[in-house]
Amino acid sequence: MRTPDEAPTFGTSHGAALRLAVLSRGPRLYSTRRIVEEARARGLRVDVCDPMKFSLTVAEGSVDVLHKGERFAYDAVIPRIGHSITQHGVALLRHIEQLGMWTANTGQGILQSRDKLHASQILARNRLPVPRTAYVRDMVDIDQAISMVGGLPVVVKVTQGTQGDGVFLRHTAYEVRNLVQGLLMTGKSVLVQEYIAESHGRDIRALVVGDRVVAAMRRRARGREFRSNFHLNGTVEPVDLPEDYAEAACRAARVLGLNIAGVDLLEGANGPLVLEVNSSPGLEGIEKASGVNVAGAIVDFVMDDTAFGEVDLDQLLRTVPGSGVLTLQLRNHPRMVGRRLNEVFATIPVFALSRGDRLVWNPDEDTQLRFDDVLVCYGDLVQLRASLRKAMLGQPLMAADVEEHGDDETTAAP
Repeated sequence: MRTPDEAPTFGTSHGAALRLAVLSRGPRLYSTRRIVEEARARGLRVDVCDPMKFSLTVAEGSVDVLHKGERFAYDAVIPRIGHSITQHGVALLRHIEQLGMWTANTGQGILQSRDKLHASQILARNRLPVPRTAYVRDMVDIDQAISMVGGLPVVVKVTQGTQGDGVFLRHTAYEVRNLVQGLLMTGKSVLVQEYIAESHGRDIRALVVGDRVVAAMRRRARGREFRSNFHLNGTVEPVDLPEDYAEAACRAARVLGLNIAGVDLLEGANGPLVLEVNSSPGLEGIEKASGVNVAGAIVDFVMDDTAFGEVDLDQLLRTVPGSGVLTLQLRNHPRMVGRRLNEVFATIPVFALSRGDRLVWNPDEDTQLRFDDVLVCYGDLVQLRASLRKAMLGQPLMAADVEEHGDDETTAAP
């Protein structure tokens, strides 16, 4: 296997000081074994810890984590949380995060990626290309769902599933109704998704580590099977990933809050479509197909990034009494569209502007507002609400106009 071209290298003194825990129920599984091998090759102290062997305690002013009765104390954690223990694994990770330990993927990131509907909502909101998808909660929704996603055939899937489980291709409305009825009767949440004919039986898996794709492979289904998963006996082959595919994969992982992710991309007629994002991607197929030392790239990223922890920015900004963040979506306030910031606000309360896939910090006062812009404002919440009310009415606010108002959540437009 070759090392990724941009993989960082470190001295043994750094590696020897780092204590790494891999959360996995299967120490002999290929992916877990490879991560442990690469960690030990770099001089790290590494242990495999079963997520089901932890005890979590909460007391006034403190939280604590015990593993097999011993205090859990590590510098970094790589979670390999299986779908069957998602809720428990996320609870454990959140506990670990409260202790300030670095985790390769956060509990929130894992939870968002595991729910296919929620993941699609986040991806679409961030302008990432995804197949058209409809959420079906009742039999009366089926015909409309089929129409909304472009007609038959359609892909039917459950919102929670892995390795191709709970994913079906159906060619007639009768077949769709029968399948959806059965899934709904068993308590499943059901999605009806656009069928991408030009990508039938194949997709691309891009392995994202940090802010780059370290390896990629094309997966092909065998025989009449349309699902291309490696675990369903699909074949894998190396692929040179086009730049737009790599960019889509990295953005998908980033908006879902994942540092390590397997992003599944469909090869659509107009470019890549993000199908799913896996927070605990298997390494066997992609290492063998690409020849890339993916496990080594993961460990190198951990060693390089452990100094920088995740933080809940919204929670941090609310620590000052009376202060916080309000957002304003311009599409809901057409009177502000086309105007400049200094025409809307006498004293500009904006500290960031979200536009497309960019976030502009401290935008210039002559910035012209657009329909899809989102203003992010920070400061005293009473003054912010008063200022934004004036702006939404098309009246610029003077400093003397700021009044003490009670909370009005409808004006915050979160």
